[in-house]
Amino acid sequence: MREIALHLLDIAENSVAAESRTICMDVSEDLQNDWLKVSIKDDGRGMDAEIAKQVFDPFYTTRATRKVGLGVPLLKLAAESAGGGLTLETESGKGTHVEAAFRHSHIDRMPLGDVGVTMLTLLISYPHIHWMFRYRLTQKDGAAKEFELDDDEIKSVLGEMSLTEPEVLRILRGMIEEGIDALMPQFVY
Repeated sequence: MREIALHLLDIAENSVAAESRTICMDVSEDLQNDWLKVSIKDDGRGMDAEIAKQVFDPFYTTRATRKVGLGVPLLKLAAESAGGGLTLETESGKGTHVEAAFRHSHIDRMPLGDVGVTMLTLLISYPHIHWMFRYRLTQKDGAAKEFELDDDEIKSVLGEMSLTEPEVLRILRGMIEEGIDALMPQFVY
């Protein structure tokens, strides 16, 4: 995978497969301390200690559709290659939390990619899941801004209307893009 956002998509889909009802995706760019951290936390089946150890083996997977499970091992390698690492916290019956940390300025850090499109894809692909998304940006001077999206609020306003309605999609995409764009510094040329 060439972007961190695609790794997030892969891990989130693992959370869906683990029968999660609520999935939280966090992205934190901390320019002051030179870190980029991403995480997925779910309330799914979780894993026992033995399976949790095997998750880091690229030749282990619980999927019947393919013989390898490259998602977590590749994300771990990408994080370590950029001066960071990956942590996995899980407990059988209680869910899983995967967090990857990258040195933000590291030359080998892969691009973040479009996390807004990743979140939109998850929202419309799995409408039965409660999705929470947070993007936090801390500037070099310590000033911090945050964008949060909780799809429960959106679903309650929409009622029976589907998230895949073209007008709803347009509004959702706009909300996410504007929320993330508002965090970014504005440069004047």
